[in-house]
Parts: sequence; C-alpha cells; structure tokens
Amino acid sequence: MHVSASQKSCKLSACAKRLFTVSESMEHYDVVIIGAGAAGMMCAIEAGRRGRSVLLVDHAKSVGEKIRISGGGRCNFTNLNISREKFISQNQRFALSALSRYTQWDFIQMVVEADISYHEKTLGQLFCDGKSTQIIDMLLGHLHDVQVDIVLETEFLDVQKDEQYEVTLTGGTVSCESLVVACGGKSIPKMGATGLGYEIAKHFGLNIIETRPALVPLTFAEQDLGPIAAMSGTSVYASVRHGKTSFEEGLLFTHRGLSGPSILQISSYWKEGDTLSVDLAFSEPILAALQKKRSEYGRIAVQTALTDHLPKALAKFIVENVGLKGNLADQSDKRLQQLDDAIHHWQIKPVGSEGYRTAEVTLGGVDTKELDAKTMETNSVKGLYFIGEVVDVTGWLGGYNFQWAWSSGWAAGQAV
Repeated sequence: MHVSASQKSCKLSACAKRLFTVSESMEHYDVVIIGAGAAGMMCAIEAGRRGRSVLLVDHAKSVGEKIRISGGGRCNFTNLNISREKFISQNQRFALSALSRYTQWDFIQMVVEADISYHEKTLGQLFCDGKSTQIIDMLLGHLHDVQVDIVLETEFLDVQKDEQYEVTLTGGTVSCESLVVACGGKSIPKMGATGLGYEIAKHFGLNIIETRPALVPLTFAEQDLGPIAAMSGTSVYASVRHGKTSFEEGLLFTHRGLSGPSILQISSYWKEGDTLSVDLAFSEPILAALQKKRSEYGRIAVQTALTDHLPKALAKFIVENVGLKGNLADQSDKRLQQLDDAIHHWQIKPVGSEGYRTAEVTLGGVDTKELDAKTMETNSVKGLYFIGEVVDVTGWLGGYNFQWAWSSGWAAGQAV
C-alpha cells in the first residue's frame, strides 16, 4: 500500500517528550504504534511498562490533539456510568472485555495520582477543573518514564510483513514485531484526520463496517430551513427519539438545522431518510397548563401563554405551524390538543449532517469480527492490532469514547 505524504521534520517541544528522528538505516522496535492520540499513548505506556521497546508515530505537531480540544478545552476524559449499552457496534458485546478490565475508575485513579482536579458536570461526565493539557502532560510523563520514543510531524507511507513488519515513514524505515493502528477515524479533517487506519486494514484484507459521521449536528432541506434558521441560537431541554432510542438533553437551533447534546447523541442512530420525534417541553403537561390559563386569563394570546414553557421564538414557530389565531379563550380543547401534540411530538426529517467537518467521532470502522476482544489483535494477521476510534465501537457523547480509547489501548498494551 502507499499513502502520499510530504517530507516533514521531527521536532518535539515541552518536557517529558523523548526526541527521536527516524534514520536512514533500519531501526528495530518491539512495537510501532501509528497514532499518538488517547488510545495510542495508553497502549505505548502499557507496552513500555512491560519492558517493550516502543515507537509512537504521529503526523501532527503535538500528541493528543483531540484531547486538547475536547470538552471546551477541559477534556471530558471519562464517564462514571460506563456500560456496554452506551456503545454502538455491530457486536455490542465486543467492547465489554476491555471496558471491564480497564475501567473508568482505573483512569480516574491515574488522574488522581497526577494531582489533576476534576468535577462531574452532568450525567456522569468528568471534566478537568483546569486545562485539558493536564491530561496530555500526565500521559507524556508516563511515556517518558517507560522510555517510549515519540516521532511527530512524520507520515506513515507503507507497511510490508514477512517475519516482521517493515514500516516506511517519511525519513526512514523501522521494523517491529507488533504494529498497532491507533490513528482514529475521519472526523475533524482540519486536524489532519484521514481514513489511513481503514486503508491499513484493507491492505491486510480486513473487513470495514461502513463509516459515517457521528455525534454531529443535523441539517435540513432548504424549503424547511427558513423558520428553523430564524430561531438560530434558541435552545431548549428536549427529548429526541429515533425508534426505541431517545435522549433527554439540550437542543439548539442553528442556521443550518439542529445541534446540542440531544441531537448529537441521536445522530449516531439516525440515517438519511429517517424521521425523528422531538418533545420540545419534556415532562411538561402543556395541555393542562393551557386549559387552566384559558379559564383564568382567556384574553392573552396563545403565543404569550406558551412563553411560560418555551422560548419566545419557539413559541411563535409552534403556534404559526399549527395555524392557531386569536386568544386562549378562542381555542377549543381539540385545538389546544393539536398544539400540545405539535410540542410533544414534533416530527422532523433532516436531510443530512454537517459531516466529518464537525463530527466528534466516526461511526463504523474495522469489523470487530476481525479482532480478538481481549487483546485487540487481528485474528488473521499475527502481531497486527487496531484500537480506539478506528474500530467499529462508538460511544455516546460524554466521555465514553475517551474511555474506549483508554480501555482498548490498555488491552493491546498487555499483549503487544
């Protein structure tokens, strides 16, 4: 296989990073890891602790770029409520082995030992009190302690396997007994994300579950967008349902469609052509409230009455959408029921998403049937491992994908 790339230098800055430059003569390592993100760094740390010689390679200027930008710069590094039901895969049980052997509590202990203060935000989500770079520095410290070599601004070009792997990088070639692919998915291409991991998998004949953007805002057709775009910036606590799956979190109207945690969550289940059902006033008995107001304040406009339950712009949209005119006193129970239905059962049909440009993760990836759940090694190619986002395991929003990275990286690190 061949992936085009330009020659780049390998400069490292900041303490706890080990400078390494690929030489023209072939260097040998026990383990080469492609991708210095969360999964790759965790794998390197664990392999290094076992006395393995490790080279960690990344095309970026710094390690852990997704860690740095996550959680608004505070890194939502795990979740207290890890369970297999919160991970999407063709085989939902696959992730359980790694997640149960290296748990959220194990990573939390690492954070505590590094003296990093953190807090629970909502729904079990844990964030650093300070900057996300604290997590990166913690991992770099462990990498330094176990003498992992790190080479950055270096592209993976090719790999061949005979008795061992020969990995061609910009600047030279290295050999290794174990090759770990931890280079993520296609999400956020402006950060350099590509489909490299899938190309490596295909090179070795592995099956790929079709990929698509996940945890991503949804967009609407031009003819439906006008009134939605007019509410851009309006937010509401909502329940968004797709089939039997629903999420009760914030919903945000944007100039392109809908976003917010509830929409990002449901986007992992939604497919083009599907309809979503939205409850814009989750758990509020709108009908009963309007009937009571009608008996007490019949002269107020319906829209005005609704502003006690919904933002002004959204109340206006709903009333106009149902076609109600006049005051509350003018509305029959049947008409108020129609209004209640429009609020609690708003049916929407997005036409697409904002794509990998803003997607937090990539759904799909290397088929879990190709991998050993305990070690993350491929069943058909000895010494080849896939971990993290490149695998067909996608977590919910809220620290789940980081925990999958820590757990799968840890699992592979015990085996390489």
